[in-house]
Amino acid sequence: MALTNTLRRVASRAVPFASRVFQATSPRYGHRGSALFSAVNRRFDLSHSVLKSSLPSAFHHFSTRPASDESLLKVIQDEIQCAVDADENIDKVEELPSNFPFKLEDNPGLQTVTLTREYQGETIVVEVEMPSTVTGNYEENDDDDGDADDEKAAQSQLPLVVRVSKSHGPCLEFGCTAYPDDIVIDSLSVKDPDASEDEIAYEGPEFTELDENLQKAFHKYLEIRGVKPSTTNFLHEYMINKDSKEYVVWLKNLKKFVEA
Repeated sequence: MALTNTLRRVASRAVPFASRVFQATSPRYGHRGSALFSAVNRRFDLSHSVLKSSLPSAFHHFSTRPASDESLLKVIQDEIQCAVDADENIDKVEELPSNFPFKLEDNPGLQTVTLTREYQGETIVVEVEMPSTVTGNYEENDDDDGDADDEKAAQSQLPLVVRVSKSHGPCLEFGCTAYPDDIVIDSLSVKDPDASEDEIAYEGPEFTELDENLQKAFHKYLEIRGVKPSTTNFLHEYMINKDSKEYVVWLKNLKKFVEA
């Protein structure tokens, strides 16, 4: 309706203006009238070009988007606002603790961060994934351990892959799960970087099947290299905040797609 009224106003102005132009271009106005006509003609062509280029895009923008898309955009925007309101630290820049032993690389858009450090000729790389919540089922019992089991069932867990390599030869790869104040080694394998992908290497027994003293020794091995609760406890908080930030960015990307 607003666009129709605008066009009507333009037309109403054009009629008397065209009449004046006609008078000006009559023979009695001579060269001056011809010049005025040429200027008006150029102005009309420019206005026509602007209208022709802008109106179709405007009509396309407002007329082709389904009502369902408009509803979806509103829901997405509401979810973005809820996510931002729910996390007051959404824009907070995390600073590494002064005693943090690793260099942290966090690339926006990825669901992992990478930690690196050098230790006595070794290169240690830790890949940290997004945290999840343990939802194990525990049988009800009346002993004092019941509360502790229930508490562990609701703990956050952080998957880690730790690779320890030297300048030559194979590397050790640990699959770990970090809980608050505790790190569990799930697997241990020896990786040969020169091995063919078609070769199936022997990966050893399950870590829990190793001798108990050997298991403790490997826990100490990782602790000395910086993979310890004081490190992973910070990573828990860091990755939870990263998850919130990445979710908001993901929602905004969805919004951009629907709006396009």
